[in-house]
Amino acid sequence: MEYIGIAILLLVVELVYFKVADRYNIIDKPNERSSHTKVTLRGGGIIFLIGTWVWASFFGLQYPYFLIGLTLIGGISFVDDIRSVPNKLRLIVQFLSMMLMFVDLGLYSATSWWLLLPALIVSVGIINAYNFMDGINGITGCYSLAVLAPLYYLNRETQFVDENLILVTGLSAVVFLVFNFRKKAKCFAGDVGSVSVALILLFILGRLIIYTQNPVYLLFLGVYGADSVLTIVHRIKLKENLGEAHRKHAYQLMSNELKMQHRLVSTIFMVLQLVISFGLIFIGEGCGQWIYFIAVVVLLAIGYVAFMKKNYHLHEEYLQRRGVK
Repeated sequence: MEYIGIAILLLVVELVYFKVADRYNIIDKPNERSSHTKVTLRGGGIIFLIGTWVWASFFGLQYPYFLIGLTLIGGISFVDDIRSVPNKLRLIVQFLSMMLMFVDLGLYSATSWWLLLPALIVSVGIINAYNFMDGINGITGCYSLAVLAPLYYLNRETQFVDENLILVTGLSAVVFLVFNFRKKAKCFAGDVGSVSVALILLFILGRLIIYTQNPVYLLFLGVYGADSVLTIVHRIKLKENLGEAHRKHAYQLMSNELKMQHRLVSTIFMVLQLVISFGLIFIGEGCGQWIYFIAVVVLLAIGYVAFMKKNYHLHEEYLQRRGVK
């Protein structure tokens, strides 16, 4: 009954936000880089931030520094959804939020201090990469559920994080998908949603990695991670400004150039990630996990390159028609 009440509360909060967003014109206008063609409400993903507050209210403030960091990064991202925020300010808040999260991850201990810099770089990279997903109906919510599912499964065995945080975040994703997993989405997550859920997933995943002392679980972000890293490499090869908006991700080509329905693309990414993640779990601990990890990364890279070689010319034709370099 408690979870039913939380789900209803989150649904009501989302509906109230739609009224606010409509009243203050918090919208996403499509442009030549977009994967949608209709003006859509932005910031519906604020439910992930609010959901975490609800979790803390119902089940206790167990990770206060994480929640403060999440509030900071979610707040600056929401402001950015309304009006542009300078990149330097946004990055400063992101780094500060990560440093706060690291307190509740225990990275400031005498045995873990050397992890701080690589963890900070990887975390900020993942946060900003995750933010690019928004715009394809359903992909942020579906992929987040695909990451949460194996984390929940493992947590039932090892209890590395409060189970309720995983469940409430899952409920937030389901509520968001009610309005986003549609042919014509009612709302997009916005920066506030994409960045907030990314930080939540990073925190839970970080708790697992530190508990097990095994970074192989980064593969729970493998599908989108491979797409993001290889897309960056591709753009560097093309000598593009990495700070500019684009639509060169594999899922963007699938929906835009190949005309696949957004919901189908989202489902493909979700199912593929679920298969990979549970494959890692069921293979068991030991060197087999690392062999599996390397094999999956190589296969994802090969798949990405093969897909781009076959289909990227369609994107080039689109840019030529638009007169975009």
